[in-house]
Amino acid sequence: MNTSPETTGAPGDLLPGRWFDGRSSQARPVLVGLRPTARGPSLHLHPLSAPGTAPVVFAHQDVGWPEAWNARRPQARVVVDLRGHGSLEIDAVPAWHAALAAAGARPGLAQHMQTRWSVLLAVLLAAAIGLTLFYRHGTPWMATQLTRWVPLAWESTMAEQGLQQMDDGLLKPSKLPPERQDQLRARFDALAAQIPPALQRYPGYAPRLRLEFRAGLGANAFALPGGQVVMTDGLVQAAAKQGLADDALVGVLAHEIGHVVHRHTTRMLVEQGVLQMGLGLALGDVSGVLSTGGALLTGLHYRRNHEREADCFAIGLMRHAALPTAPMGTLLLAIARDEDEAEDGKKPGASQPAPRKQGHAEAAHPVWSLLSSHPDTVERASALQQGQAAHCATP
Repeated sequence: MNTSPETTGAPGDLLPGRWFDGRSSQARPVLVGLRPTARGPSLHLHPLSAPGTAPVVFAHQDVGWPEAWNARRPQARVVVDLRGHGSLEIDAVPAWHAALAAAGARPGLAQHMQTRWSVLLAVLLAAAIGLTLFYRHGTPWMATQLTRWVPLAWESTMAEQGLQQMDDGLLKPSKLPPERQDQLRARFDALAAQIPPALQRYPGYAPRLRLEFRAGLGANAFALPGGQVVMTDGLVQAAAKQGLADDALVGVLAHEIGHVVHRHTTRMLVEQGVLQMGLGLALGDVSGVLSTGGALLTGLHYRRNHEREADCFAIGLMRHAALPTAPMGTLLLAIARDEDEAEDGKKPGASQPAPRKQGHAEAAHPVWSLLSSHPDTVERASALQQGQAAHCATP
């Protein structure tokens, strides 16, 4: 605020007002003028108690300009916030807004949203599209980039803690003979040693890949961040039941190595954090509830993408090692069929297996089942049997 001689304007351009300057409870009668400047209108107050004195000038940024005027519902008066210098009241509402427009004021987007339903709906639509694009594309891209900076030691610690928790509940010690474990571990180590640079998702990321055996969780295998891959006794038994050679199990292990190399578990955690942060910035106080639901949706959607990435990795690695992927696809289909038959057998009066329902097995094993927990199991298994998939990059 400053005081200077008034050099522009005429008395006819001024509006009557009341200035509560914060020093006295009594309002000071003033004439109010609005003048255009490069940064927006400035406010000039002419105290009527001291005619002829210099006006009190407030720059555009020093004024808390009132909200937009709705011609259909005009305010009784305009109240202007003068920051540390009190407030100003003006009864001539239409004249105030006309003078404000003449001084170069243009309503912002928020003001347009308050006065025009079409603008409000357009902004809401744009926000919905933006959030959708952020969820579908921005979140995974940002998470992929941020995952590069996650320390391997942090992943290893998290994996050890997670496996310990599972050992205390869902998992039991393996009952496979030690020599059988050694056979499969040797195949796993040989496969891990053949990963070509072209399949490395994160250059310089070199976790120590190691295979563990457990009982529990049915026919299953899963990868933990930092390099641990767990195979259950049930999976080994399922391959034997189908008369499949160990190439089927090696294909599964290649798939799980793909999860490790692509750092899928870590990326999921980062994705959910990025989504929650984005919703928090966009939605403010209500983001707590919405971000929780968004995180769940993110997990389901991205896990399917991760499965396809791991399948492509397995196809590439098995091809590089001159090993077939068809046995893996056959095993995958057999496990899915057995799960459906077992579930259908629990239904009263069920005489034959019902068609596979989308997402059925995912509900049965929402976290650990990386073989049969996805609704596109048949499509993925068919691609593995053929040794190629449309969504995989051509080698």
